[in-house]
Amino acid sequence: MMKRKLLALALSTMLVPVAGTALAQAGKISGDVVKIGVLTDMSGVYADLGGKGSVVAAEMAIEDFKAQFKPKFKIEVVSADHQNKADVGSNKVREWYDTQGVDMVTDVLNSGVAIAVAKVTTEKNKIMINAGAASTRLTNEDCAPKNVVHYVYDTYALANGPVSVMIKQGKDSWFFLTADYAFGHSLEKDATAVVLANGGKVLGGVRHPLNASDFSSFLLQAQASKAKVVALANAGGDTINSIKAANEFGLTKNQSVVGLLTTIIDIHAVGLQATQGMMFTEGFYWNLNSETRDWSRRFFSKHKKMPSMLHAGAYSAITTYLKAVHATGTDDTATVMKKMRETPINDAFAKGGRIREDGRMVHDMYLVEVKKPGESKEPWDYYNIKKVIPAEEAFQPMALSRCPAVKK
Repeated sequence: MMKRKLLALALSTMLVPVAGTALAQAGKISGDVVKIGVLTDMSGVYADLGGKGSVVAAEMAIEDFKAQFKPKFKIEVVSADHQNKADVGSNKVREWYDTQGVDMVTDVLNSGVAIAVAKVTTEKNKIMINAGAASTRLTNEDCAPKNVVHYVYDTYALANGPVSVMIKQGKDSWFFLTADYAFGHSLEKDATAVVLANGGKVLGGVRHPLNASDFSSFLLQAQASKAKVVALANAGGDTINSIKAANEFGLTKNQSVVGLLTTIIDIHAVGLQATQGMMFTEGFYWNLNSETRDWSRRFFSKHKKMPSMLHAGAYSAITTYLKAVHATGTDDTATVMKKMRETPINDAFAKGGRIREDGRMVHDMYLVEVKKPGESKEPWDYYNIKKVIPAEEAFQPMALSRCPAVKK
């Protein structure tokens, strides 16, 4: 008996240093480098919404993080154009994970690309903080909360604000002009649900290809429907071209046009004369307060445009990730994700933001109305904030979650 006890003691003494070393290695940052990938649309319909501006935001986040925390580890950023193709995006991310040591991918602008990239990210046990894709599938049917965070906005939040307000104003019949892929379908579905829940009706809809060259036939159908509201379930260049064409056709004389995913980039491109009075949901406005103004003017000095909510969100997402790595001393996926879920998000983009168990980052959103030309006091001064939509109201409640990973 005594011999067995002595043998067990000797073995345990031998194993403790080994186990301790293994734990220490697991807690370290691999290669002493944290590598972030910005996957975005650099050349297509969403290039101004994300694109090079998202890379600028990433560089600003890293610069500010280094200045504040003076980390001992290196931080690198790589970027690529997914060309709005799911296979291009997923193959690039797989290459980043397998051969370039990328730890986290962000932006991922385009829902079809994001759904594909989320699958690769989960397979490789890395982290994706989606700033640009909007489909609620990313926190419902295709959720992956151990690896994926949906950060800036989604189709539920985009539809929730303006639809109910417009119906209360008597604009109760709707026609949808929808981008024909996952994002557009999701946005139309979520907006339709809000229309019906508020006693409105949908008179029809038409779907157009991504980056459509001519909207005339689609707008003729919208005009013929005689719906009080023509809802644009598209984004970026498609939204810009839809609004321009609607004005050229004279559609706006008798029908209201609402861009369900509209940003300050779109308003700047079209101009206040054609967009005045439009209402939509935003996640960020550069002129909201002194903190947003200071950050946005720094961004403008580098990019020569004011930031979209996606740019501000990408900055915030990267900052949140780097803070979690710094706090835990590791780039281990499970450890970093746990820390991010535990830590409130407070920066120029969000106050009191938090990451829920379904992977959704919830934060306040804003119902905005575009100013009349005479109301604008300076360049890019385009919005009147009509309502702050509290985080818990803005996003789909957990009670409605269809995420298989969330226990009901």
